[in-house]
This record gives sequence, structure tokens and C-alpha cells, in this order.
Amino acid sequence: MPLSPAPFYGDMAGGPPGGAAHWVTTSDDVRIRVGHWPASGTARGTVLIFPGRTEYIEKYGQTARDLAERGFDMLAIDWRGQGLADRLLDDKRIGHVQQFRDYQKDIAAALRAARELDLPRPWHLLAHSMGGCIGLRAVMEGLPVQSCAFTGPMWGIYMAPAVKPFGWTAAFAGTTLGQGHRLMLSTRIDSYVTYQPYDDNMLTTDPDMYKMMQDQLDQQPGLALGGPSLRWMREALSETTHLAQRPSPDLPCVTFLGTNERIVDRGAIRNRMAKWPRGLLDEVETAEHEVLMETPAIRTRVFDRLERLFLDRDNRATSTETAKG
Repeated sequence: MPLSPAPFYGDMAGGPPGGAAHWVTTSDDVRIRVGHWPASGTARGTVLIFPGRTEYIEKYGQTARDLAERGFDMLAIDWRGQGLADRLLDDKRIGHVQQFRDYQKDIAAALRAARELDLPRPWHLLAHSMGGCIGLRAVMEGLPVQSCAFTGPMWGIYMAPAVKPFGWTAAFAGTTLGQGHRLMLSTRIDSYVTYQPYDDNMLTTDPDMYKMMQDQLDQQPGLALGGPSLRWMREALSETTHLAQRPSPDLPCVTFLGTNERIVDRGAIRNRMAKWPRGLLDEVETAEHEVLMETPAIRTRVFDRLERLFLDRDNRATSTETAKG
């Protein structure tokens, strides 16, 4: 079935020339959106972007530009329940999923689009936050990529020790009692960047990148998403617990972790990368959660490392290093 065109806010995204978006339908009849930007010149492969919770294709316009300049096409996904994909609750501001494995159906639909677009091989994965959790299961189950990279992956959700028992209880008990559609306790219905000033934000130390995030939602408020549902939280906690028991695949991998990470569980990331065959943990000094949207110096450092990974250089080294931003 030919791909059908989807809305695409190219001017707002600021990506390289030639970007477009397409609708695809999953095996359980959910409509999601995929976006594609071509490489500049001869392509050296394609990077599959798995965004985080609340994110959308256009947020990765600068990432697409950085990759295109290094010779890579890019394909990004609007996961079910966010971006312009089908929202799953009547209150479209709440992030929701029935079960975490449903996101694998989104991947299957996106891969069909990648094949139809004849995106250049080899393919590589670059997954952020929630996308890192989804992507971890995918590479464990044979995602057809030559290498994988993660930024601030959600391999565990950070909760303060005093809050953690209440968070788990609310997510599991609330869902069991038929309240899984309700907003998770301690979260807000509004998108984070619409209410949080730049000062002490948990996403980036670059004020221009933070303003970009705010400006995009100001221009297209339909892309915004607030906190997760109780069911989403239950499913996320169950998925991260399950995946933590499984070994990492023997696939070249680099994972970036900001030293000021405050959203995902840093210990879970360090534990996995310490045992990942051909894996490298790159701890990025001073960075927050979104290293792909950090200061220019940090972004250059990160994309240089990604380029070496994607071109199969330095893939046998297993170590931990700290990147100076």
C-alpha cells in the first residue's frame, strides 16, 4: 500500500532540505506518523530515531541536519499516543499505552515505511529516553540495524527513595482498580516546557535549544503532551523490570548519559553498559537529559562519536569515558 502524506511542519523543524512525513497504520489499526529527511549528498546509511515520551518528529530537525551533514538519512516516529499519531484517551493531553509491547507494532509499521521509501542501508538505531526502552527490546528481538546508540535511555525511571513506594503503588493499584486512564500522581497535564522556565530545567543547558522546544509547541500546540497515565506508568515499570533481567545483544552500542541526568535511573544505565558486549558508556559532563539538544560543543562531541559508531570504527572497545562539553 503506498504511503500517504501526513502533515509536516518543516519550517518549524529546521531540518535539512527534502523532509516529509507519512501516515502508516499498525497491525492493530493505530495510525502513526513517520518523518524522513535525506542525507546531504551520497548517503552512507540511515539512522532510525526512536524519540522519547512527549516528543514528535519535528523536534529532531536539528538532529536530522547534523546527521545529514555526516551523510545519513534519518527516519523518526511519532509513537502511538503522542505527536500527530492517534491519541489513545479522550483527554489527549495524557500520555497512555495499553501495554508497552504495543510500541513494537509501531516499529514494525515504521520499518515497512522505511522499506517502501528504500532508505539506504545499513540502518542504525538512535533512541532517546522512552525510545531507549522501546529500542532495547527491539534490538534484543532482532531489529535489523548494524549498530545502536542511546541517549538518556529509560532503562529505569528515577524516583526519589521516599516517593518510590507510593509511585509504584499508585501505578499498579490505580490501574487494577480501573483508574489506569487517570493522570499519574505528581505529574501535570501540561507539557513540561510550557510551564517550566529555562532555569533549572531537566532537559538541556542550552537556552536556545530550550527556546526551540517552547516555540515549537507555541506554534503547534496540538503536538503537546502532558504527564503519563497510571497505566502507562505501570506498563513502563513492568517493562523496565523485565528488560533488566535480559542480556544485551552482541551489537555495537554507545550510550550517552548526562552527568546531571535527573529523569531516568542512572544506575540502571551504568549496570547494563558495564555488561554490554562491544558497548561503550559515554558520560557527558554537565549535560542534562537530552544530549542531542545540548550546547553546540556537546552536540559536536556526541555526533562525532555517533559517526564513528555508524561507520564501524571503534566498535570493539568496551569502556566508560567522560565527554567534556
